[in-house]
Amino acid sequence: MAAQYSISGTTAKGIAASVERGVAEGALEPGSALPPVRALADRLGVSPGTVATAYRELRQRAIVVTRGRGGTVVAAAPSVASRRPPRVPDGLRDLAGGHPDPELLPLLVPPSRLSPGARSHRSTPRLARLEEAVRDWLEPDGVPVEQVTFAHGALDLIGRLLSVELRPGDAVAMEDPGYHHLLDLVTALGLRTVPVAVDDRGIRPDALRTALRAGVRALVCSPRAQNPWGGAFSEERRDALVDVLREAPDVLVVENDHASSVAGAPLRTLTSGGPKRWVHVRTVSKFLGTDLRWAAAACDPTTLARHDGRLLLTSGWVSHLLQETVYGLMTDEGTRALVARAEETYALRRTALIRELADRGTKARGVSGMNVWVPVRDESAVVNGLRSYGWWVAAGARFRTSAAPGVRVSVTDLTPADAARLASDFAAVLGESEATYGG
Repeated sequence: MAAQYSISGTTAKGIAASVERGVAEGALEPGSALPPVRALADRLGVSPGTVATAYRELRQRAIVVTRGRGGTVVAAAPSVASRRPPRVPDGLRDLAGGHPDPELLPLLVPPSRLSPGARSHRSTPRLARLEEAVRDWLEPDGVPVEQVTFAHGALDLIGRLLSVELRPGDAVAMEDPGYHHLLDLVTALGLRTVPVAVDDRGIRPDALRTALRAGVRALVCSPRAQNPWGGAFSEERRDALVDVLREAPDVLVVENDHASSVAGAPLRTLTSGGPKRWVHVRTVSKFLGTDLRWAAAACDPTTLARHDGRLLLTSGWVSHLLQETVYGLMTDEGTRALVARAEETYALRRTALIRELADRGTKARGVSGMNVWVPVRDESAVVNGLRSYGWWVAAGARFRTSAAPGVRVSVTDLTPADAARLASDFAAVLGESEATYGG
């Protein structure tokens, strides 16, 4: 708590640095309340304006948030400390990481011809042949491909766009439950999260309409393989969401198609509905290799200019060596066959676990993607219970804002035989927790 850490400083910069040091060292934990402005000013012998300036700087850097009458508190995921998943205990089967099955990934072989010498690619940041391959990849799914760009992964692109488009304090509509790294990223940028409930068909139109009326300036969502729920847009749901978005034409629509080729569901994209501001993002780490930190994006002209302008001022371009590697894999027939097999395998493993759980009286969600979401009443009881049986699953708290509890199970290397054993152990854990679950 703040009372256990003595904030120091006689200038706004010094006070802000003291608070940041307390957060980085763990003395000020997420949710810790900072002293009221006047109280801290009196204790430090400075003006209230000096403390207010320090707090404002900390808010802008997403280290603290202000909750109206609730005062100023340390952010849930302060930008000076990463919220990493807990380490997998020795001897446990890891079903929490969400990583692809290594047996279903191609062999990564860098191109034999490297860029000669030290030279800048700022004038030609993208390989023309990879741009065309990306257009061939996106266009059959109905994504407009007049403007495409690259980034160092989806989080890199989304973070850059949100930092350019929005200002600290602005609101972003986010899936609930949703991808925890995206939730943390939005907080770290000093933005406010407005939760949007999801179901098997993705974000719900009624929840999106409520978020738009709350004044959000951007929407971040997944059209399929939604993480962690596994929802996928149907045609009817996509059309309903497009109708809702017409009520707010200036909202930036960010569509994160992170699993794309191995999602196990067709793409029904919001971008085909004609939003004014939009971007469709795809990565390849789930099916070409986790070290390929590359993303492709199609977007409207304004979004392209703003993204590429900021990219030019920072990293400048995505490595041409990386682009050559991605291009080689994307156009290789053997790799395409392996990716198709991966999609079929993940769908088989996902449906096998859902079926085995249902046979034992437990309903799970996951119509697409690489994960299964299991609603539970007590996440800790289930996580710790399964740990005693040798399984390690992800507690849902990392993914939730206001959604009901659950656990996420990654199924990428979970064979049908393993699924039967896990479902049996899951049922045993729920039985052992009968008092928690109310019988």
